[in-house]
Amino acid sequence: MIHMLVGLNVAVLLVLIGILVKMQQKHFSFSKRVFAGLGFGILLGIAMQVIYGADSNVVAQTTDWYSILGSGYVRLLMMIVIPLVMVSIIQSIINLEKSSELGKMSGWIIGILVATAMVAAVVGIGSSLAFDLNADQIEAGQAEQERGSFMEERLADVEGMSTPQKILQFIPANPFLDMTGDRATSTIAVVIFSAFVGVAVLGVRHKNPEQAAVFIKGINAIYAVVMRIVTLVLRLTPFGIMGLMANTVAQTNVAGIMELGKFVLASYVALLVMFLLHLSLIALSGLNPLTYLKKVLPVLGFAFTSRSSAGTIPLNISAQKNSLGVDEGTANMSASFGATIGQNGCAGIYPAMLAVMIAPTVGIDPLSPGFLIQLILLVGISSFGVAGVGGGATFAALIVLSSMNLPVYLAGLLISVEPLIDMGRTALNVNGAMTSGTLTSRILGKFNNEMFNDKAAIDKDIAV
Repeated sequence: MIHMLVGLNVAVLLVLIGILVKMQQKHFSFSKRVFAGLGFGILLGIAMQVIYGADSNVVAQTTDWYSILGSGYVRLLMMIVIPLVMVSIIQSIINLEKSSELGKMSGWIIGILVATAMVAAVVGIGSSLAFDLNADQIEAGQAEQERGSFMEERLADVEGMSTPQKILQFIPANPFLDMTGDRATSTIAVVIFSAFVGVAVLGVRHKNPEQAAVFIKGINAIYAVVMRIVTLVLRLTPFGIMGLMANTVAQTNVAGIMELGKFVLASYVALLVMFLLHLSLIALSGLNPLTYLKKVLPVLGFAFTSRSSAGTIPLNISAQKNSLGVDEGTANMSASFGATIGQNGCAGIYPAMLAVMIAPTVGIDPLSPGFLIQLILLVGISSFGVAGVGGGATFAALIVLSSMNLPVYLAGLLISVEPLIDMGRTALNVNGAMTSGTLTSRILGKFNNEMFNDKAAIDKDIAV
């Protein structure tokens, strides 16, 4: 009986895939197809919740099949992240007129990311205080206790490292190992290695232009092939989002959300406030925030459903270059850096909210100026090198809480609502990266205003 029900659920998914294919054949816009996939996924997930219940064997087996579509798409994106970052960074640098431009570009991007992460910490603190959140108000079940133990184990990996040692983790001792994504800081390490290659090519171009020309020609050819692979994968976005959203909604712990509703609400209020601050920065730069919002929504939709900043890098770069009007070099840099540095949601809001919640349990006044200043500064420092995949927020929280001598195991109390909140955090992380790219491109005078204001400016290959 269970197998029949699972087969029926898979058949429904196949029908919805057929509808999305028809929409593509009839040349519906990429954005419409993405949000159609999102809507189908939500409805499918709700239907499974209502009919079977989140913990039923039918849902468990169905989501295994649905993962082929959703998680399979994320795997394809992760497959192209490192090649894309490498060739994009190298190609961007070798096209610079002066190597000094690289320093300015990187400085502005990282500066904006870290500064907004610190502002996000202030927003998170304010939200926690406004909603009067306290860790003592939350009861711990078995799952929460296990998560607390897990966080204490993770703490052992970072507790013995000083800040300089953590910074050293960014430097690639073995770039080929980092190309496998083995470390939390692998993406940053690949960016640094690629930057060295690009700067080296600029030096060779002055001394041996013929040799440099051969290398540049090869990189440009590889870049063209990689971008074609990116295009092929991104065309699957509506299908991937549908599978991811169906699984997420079907497996959502509704009881846990109801129990921790105040924390969920406080988190999303903080995320919304920070998102509005991003739009305010866009407006202050002289751009229409509504136009910006319309063009980045498909990217944010994927970030929301996938919960992976790193997996969103290809979509992020494509949207900045082909829709927002950000120059290629800045788009590549901001998307790559933004996946691991200054994540406003995971490294900014989340650790700050947890610290304010946990502080009263150990007799610390969360309104103390000394506590608040230390927390904001630690968030800025710890926002470097947060993993751009699931678990990045946990890693950031471990660093901040342990640095402030707060018990990390209490953060495990939120496990039942972690996936729901992580969706919003990831979307904010990605929007922070796109905001930094847009602002940096404007500041450096490389922004394409005509493309930004062109409502039809999208990646034509993806739109097919």
